[in-house]
Amino acid sequence: MTATHGTLTIGVDIGGTKVSAGVVDRHGRIASRTRRDTPHRSTAPSVVEDAIVSVIDELLAGPEGGGVGAVGIGAAGFVSADGSHVVFAPHLSWRDEPLRASLARRVDLPITVDNDANGALWAEHRFGAARSTSHAVMITLGTGIGGAVLVDGRLMRGRWGIAGEFGHMQVVPAGLRCECGNRGCWEQYSSGNALVREARSLVAARSPLATDLLARAGGDPANLSGPMITEAARAGDRTSTELLAEVGTWLGVGMANLAAALDPQVFVVGGGVSAAGDLLLDPAREAFARQLTGRGYRPQAEIVVATLGPEAGLIGAAALAESALAGSGPEGHPA
Repeated sequence: MTATHGTLTIGVDIGGTKVSAGVVDRHGRIASRTRRDTPHRSTAPSVVEDAIVSVIDELLAGPEGGGVGAVGIGAAGFVSADGSHVVFAPHLSWRDEPLRASLARRVDLPITVDNDANGALWAEHRFGAARSTSHAVMITLGTGIGGAVLVDGRLMRGRWGIAGEFGHMQVVPAGLRCECGNRGCWEQYSSGNALVREARSLVAARSPLATDLLARAGGDPANLSGPMITEAARAGDRTSTELLAEVGTWLGVGMANLAAALDPQVFVVGGGVSAAGDLLLDPAREAFARQLTGRGYRPQAEIVVATLGPEAGLIGAAALAESALAGSGPEGHPA
């Protein structure tokens, strides 16, 4: 399709398990959407690229396609400061991948590439839970942990574009091995993977504490998923509630460390695991209050759930593309 300067943008959110995309207007409203499963991380980068191009082509062929002026990509990985490369993606096969140039050869529209958590925070700042704040931290709990920082109303990317990779802070020396290559990373204790890993361990051991989960999984631990555990907790299953509380406690510990370094006004918690709501956030708030440096003598950041839910990433990617297209400042990378 020939490049235009429409009033709509496409946002593409690339996670560890799915590629979600939508056509988004300037008010953050999604006009149409689609998704694909993310190819396994052992596959070639071109296979992931094919999935991205597929969702873009589908949306451009739809009724809103003619009004699209740019495409924003939110990638689950380290994105270079100029937005040209995905330097490293723990859950995908990208290693110094020139994603923007690769997509530009196949999509005739301006392309913006940024970290997916940056996109999610920008969406929440523009349209959601962080709209009235100038200093915020986004924590996205999905396959792993993503993060982003807003300072004085601007995204903080760091010198090399890799700021906000909180999931790979070490919280347990010599702890569990992480896919990034290190041990004891925060996301090994507070993420969707951590939640499912612990639940599957109980079910595989045929623990009497896991009777409800075993039944929900049809007797096969491999069938367990994060949403299934959350559903069980909401139905009153004590073990599922405890598993979410453990993830939440680790979440609060990590946020207390971030508060010591960044002093935000609000923590916005998004990603798929955040669907558990207060089952996750109440233990996080309690742990945060216990661990906070200077507790009792300083303002305490609010901890809230992202209001845009799992769509924050694609809405934010689209909004960043809009900013870049308009040349409105450092919130978006030049295409």
